Amino acid sequence: MKKRINFRKLGRTSAHRWAMLRNMVTSLIYHERIVTTLPKAKELRRVAEKVITQAKDNTLHSRRLADRIVREKPALTKLFEILGPRYKDREGGYTRVLKLSKNRAGDNADMAVIEYVDRPGEVRAARPPKGRILNALDDVLEEVGIKSIRK
Repeated sequence: MKKRINFRKLGRTSAHRWAMLRNMVTSLIYHERIVTTLPKAKELRRVAEKVITQAKDNTLHSRRLADRIVREKPALTKLFEILGPRYKDREGGYTRVLKLSKNRAGDNADMAVIEYVDRPGEVRAARPPKGRILNALDDVLEEVGIKSIRK
């Protein structure tokens, strides 16, 4: 009976798997969109979401924790100066995994695109965070002359 299986092994040793995920999250920070296999994308999503959550905090401790995962200093700088502030209103769901229709040519593996949401030039816009929706609603109500009951 399989219980409490927390992660995919991806046919690798733990050191190789962790090194691969660290490389992939660094590439994802640089390019904000990468193509990989579906199981790798789903595992990468876990690591990428945790790194963005640390970047939102923007303390020395969170920077050092993220430095353990992200391979290069320019990627770490982009993470804390661009990506962290971009997602300060969002409470999770920073990445999107889209399954591609064509499988990989050599071994017929399922392919997927993993990307950050709310990035410039994305094809499908993400649902705005709840805080941003409520703030926009309050702004519209104030323009009409109705006072908000939340303030």
